[in-house]
Amino acid sequence: MITISVAIPCYKSSDTIEAVVNDIIHSFEQQDRYDYQIILINDYPMDDTFSVIKRLCQSNHKIIGLNLSKNFGQTSAKMAAIPYADGSVMVFMDDDGQHPANGIFQLADKIFEGYDIVYAYFKNKKHSLFKRMTSRIHSKLSEINGIKPKGIHISSFFAVSRFAMDAFRDYNSPFPSMGAYLNSISDKAAEIEMPHRERASGKSSYTLRKLWKLWLNCYTSFSVTPLRFMMSGGFLISLVGIIMGIIKLLIKIFTPQIYAGYSAETVLLLFLGGLILLAVGFTGEYIGRIYMTLSNMKPYTVRETVNTEKMRPKEN
Repeated sequence: MITISVAIPCYKSSDTIEAVVNDIIHSFEQQDRYDYQIILINDYPMDDTFSVIKRLCQSNHKIIGLNLSKNFGQTSAKMAAIPYADGSVMVFMDDDGQHPANGIFQLADKIFEGYDIVYAYFKNKKHSLFKRMTSRIHSKLSEINGIKPKGIHISSFFAVSRFAMDAFRDYNSPFPSMGAYLNSISDKAAEIEMPHRERASGKSSYTLRKLWKLWLNCYTSFSVTPLRFMMSGGFLISLVGIIMGIIKLLIKIFTPQIYAGYSAETVLLLFLGGLILLAVGFTGEYIGRIYMTLSNMKPYTVRETVNTEKMRPKEN
C-alpha cells in the first residue's frame, strides 16, 4: 500500500482536532489503496491541545505528535512535520474540520499524475467576508509578483510530491513560504475543486497583522519585485516632478498673476516623503531578513515529540 503523510498544524484546537483525526482515519478505512501517517503539530503550547494530541498518539501508533516551543505560525508548523514524513505523498490540512477528509485521495491521485503540488480549490468558501477579500488580494498580488502559478487557486489544503518534500528539507529559512519556494523550483502545479465545510467550532485566528506577516514572507523571500516597483515609482515621480517644474516655470514667466503659491509643493513633498520612507522600509526589511538568515535562525523548535521513538527525523 502507498502511504500518505497527513500533516495538521494545531492552534487552540483541543475541541476540534480529535474529530478531524477520526474523520481522516474513517476515510482511509473506506478504501484499500492508501495507508496513512498523521502528524499533528501543536503550534500553541499554552493550552491543552497537546494533551489531546498525546492521547490520540497513545491510541494509534500511526499518529505522531510534535509540540513546538512557542507559536511560530502555520507555515513553520508545516515545515516542522516534513522531517518526520514517511509517505510517498504529503497532504497538509487545517485543524478546524473545513477540509473534507476524502479530498486527501483526490489530491494524492493528482500528485501521481506527475505534479509536485496540488491545491484544493474551494469555489464557495465558508469564510468571513474579511478573509475572502484578503485571500483574493493576496492571490492576485502573489500572481503579479511571480510567486504563485498563474491560474492556480492556492489554499491551505494541498498535497506535495516526494520531490517537493526532499526540496523542503533543503529549505532552511526563518521566514518560510512553502508555495513560493516550490514555485521557484518547479512549475508542476495543479488544482482540484472541492466543497468547503463550515468550521466545527470557534473562528479563524487570522488577523490583519498575521496576514501582513504572511504577505511579507511571500513577497520579500522569493522576489525583488517590491524593490523594482519602488525604483520604477521613483523614476516616474521624478519625471512628473521635472514636467511640473517646467510647467510652473512657464506659468510664472508668462502668467505670473495666476501663480498659486506653495500648496502644490507641500502636497508633493508629503507624497514624496511618504514614498521615500516606504522604499527605505522595504529595503530595511530585506536587509533585516538577510541578517537573520545569516544568523542561522530556525523557523521552528520542537520541544517534545510523541510516537517518534522508532524513527529519526530525516536530516537536511
